[in-house]
This record gives sequence, C-alpha cells and structure tokens, in this order.
Amino acid sequence: MKAGIHPKYYPEARVICSCGNTWTTGSTMPEIRTDICSKCHPFYTGEQRIVDTAGQVERFMNRLKRYSAAEEDKAKRQARAAQKAREAFLKQQLVALDLPDRIFSILSEADFITVGDVVAKLQEDEKALLDLEGFGPKSLEVLKERAKQAEETFVAAQQQ
Repeated sequence: MKAGIHPKYYPEARVICSCGNTWTTGSTMPEIRTDICSKCHPFYTGEQRIVDTAGQVERFMNRLKRYSAAEEDKAKRQARAAQKAREAFLKQQLVALDLPDRIFSILSEADFITVGDVVAKLQEDEKALLDLEGFGPKSLEVLKERAKQAEETFVAAQQQ
C-alpha cells in the first residue's frame, strides 16, 4: 500500500443511534451517528410505525388528500354538468326528437309541447300514451327509441 493516501482506520469505532442503541464496528471515523437501527426499525421490530424523515410522509399524505378532494370536485362538476345537459334536453321543443309526422301530430294534438312532457309521461304512465287515438305500441316503441337517441346525442354534444 502506498503510504499517506489512506484514511486512518478505527477498529473500535462507536455507532450511536437516535434511539439510544450503541455498538462498535470498524470504520474510518471514530464515531458514527445514525437515525435508525435494527433495534428501532419497523421491519425488525414488527411495529406499524411510520418513520418520517423531514416531514416527507406528512407532505405525501397532504398531497393525497388534495388529490382526493380534487377528484371529488371533478366528479361533482361532471354530475352537475350532466344534470344541466339533461335539463336543457328536456326543455327542448318536441321537434327535437325528429319523430315521424303522424306521431308528432298525435302528440301535438294531445298538448305535448316539450321533450320533457313526453319523457315524463313515458316514465309515469305509458298506458296513457297508448290511450291516445292513433297511437299504438309501434308508435310507443319509436317514441322511446327516438327519445333515447336524442338524449344521448344532446348530452354528448353538451359535454364536448
């Protein structure tokens, strides 16, 4: 070995942990201080204790809370937007359903003015629609299909 280039070796170097545990080892420093050792590390002790170095865990938990809150807000905004789009769809005139002329005239004569009127009657009592003169099961089927298609199209257009 070349003389004068190597640090001094201490065969009885003392290691001191922040928990108070001490032991000796060989090192190039006479005393070594450490934050954690096998006596206090959760892996060795079996404790579910979080070792927090400079508040990293706390910062992570705060970031996680902010992310969760942002996701909840986003979901609420999307739900409100979908509700507003549905309300706007229901306020449209009956013409928006693009119904065949015969079905449109039957509904117009029965004082259905908006899409909301028709949808409400579909949800409430389909039999009342079937009681309209000239309005049969096939017409009811077409009405349901067109209402569903128009709502999907309208809501998708509103969300873009």
